[in-house]
Amino acid sequence: MEKIIIRGGNRLEGSIDISGAKNAAVAIIPACLLVKDKCRLENLPDIKDVKLFLNILRSLGAVIETVDKNTVDIDCTNVKSFSPDGDMTRKMRGSSYLMGALLGRFSKCVVSAPGGCDFGTRPIDQHIKGFEALGAECDCSYGKVTASAEKLTGAHVYFDVTSVGATVNVMLCAVLAEGVSILENAAKEPHIVDLAHFLNAMGAKIRGAGTDTIKITGVKSLHGGTHTIIPDQIEAGTFMLAAAATRGDVTLNNVIPRHLESISAKLIESGISIEERDDSIRVFYEEGKKLKKISFIALPYPGYPTDMQPQLVTYLSTVPGTSKAREGVWDDRFRYVGELKRMGADITVEGKLAIINGVPKLMGTSVRATDLRGGAAMIIAGLMADGTTEITDIHHIDRGYENFEEKFASLGGDIHRITVFE
Repeated sequence: MEKIIIRGGNRLEGSIDISGAKNAAVAIIPACLLVKDKCRLENLPDIKDVKLFLNILRSLGAVIETVDKNTVDIDCTNVKSFSPDGDMTRKMRGSSYLMGALLGRFSKCVVSAPGGCDFGTRPIDQHIKGFEALGAECDCSYGKVTASAEKLTGAHVYFDVTSVGATVNVMLCAVLAEGVSILENAAKEPHIVDLAHFLNAMGAKIRGAGTDTIKITGVKSLHGGTHTIIPDQIEAGTFMLAAAATRGDVTLNNVIPRHLESISAKLIESGISIEERDDSIRVFYEEGKKLKKISFIALPYPGYPTDMQPQLVTYLSTVPGTSKAREGVWDDRFRYVGELKRMGADITVEGKLAIINGVPKLMGTSVRATDLRGGAAMIIAGLMADGTTEITDIHHIDRGYENFEEKFASLGGDIHRITVFE
């Protein structure tokens, strides 16, 4: 078993490079299944979820060559299977995108229910609604999604709720369908736009990604090419919050500041200073400046990201006054709060609302990563706390962050990983 040990109290200072976006990578890798040719993906994050997805494609018959740790060539020309291994797909939420990709390629798929972080109910009814509109018959019995169509045909799909997963899946399914598909109330996240850029580079005809209406004109086939994954909005945001939490001064390189506007806005509102450049952003605390309580709600993009909610709550735990955080996406995303309270945080959760009474400081102790972003919050908590913090269940963190401890250490954090033999 591995643990992360942090001796807190150091002010983070310096600069780091942000890796490629996890959420874009896990949408674009399955999209390669639609291409009977070689696709080169650059700036892939070197994380567990990416490695698992590449292994899933290998098991389906794809040929994958590693160019370097952040670049791979994926050739899906000879993929014949439309039923990925259930033991592999159950390990990550992003495996749900195999449904749209395989249905788009073969007009049929058999995919086991996905895994990943558990934040309560994650229905796939909007995914199924889109598949059926395009002409597929779907069955969700026995823990699997089985779908097939004689022919996929373009359709008008209105999503009853804004869903990133459903938007990605129906985009993948519609790219090779005959005719025009129009997706309304579509998700607008940066990785939706990046997926559209990838598919268009391979010959697809997609317009409107990044707005709530996406128009897809089906094409007969796609061709190979090269695509560079966008920078990771959530990794960048995590380091922004860590800089604020330790009252530090950190510059993040290889970012798209526009993607970080909702995070920057909340930090500025609380009293943290931000400087934006073309592809970098500096986050710093001005000595002696009084920090202020704030309230926020986690919403789909361009709102404040739900994947950044735990990190902001952690920062606010030592900001004077009473701040409020409302979760507007998932049912059960405050489980990490119990770990923060072990460190001395004064937080009350009422359903989807967290009331945060700022305390002077957190105290190091033993905590666990309840999920991917909750684990990132624990690292921030350990860096800002007095004393030593020991974090277990860190496999969650490894799913989504590349060289996490090394990057924090380069900024002056006293953080390292140990192996404990039981």
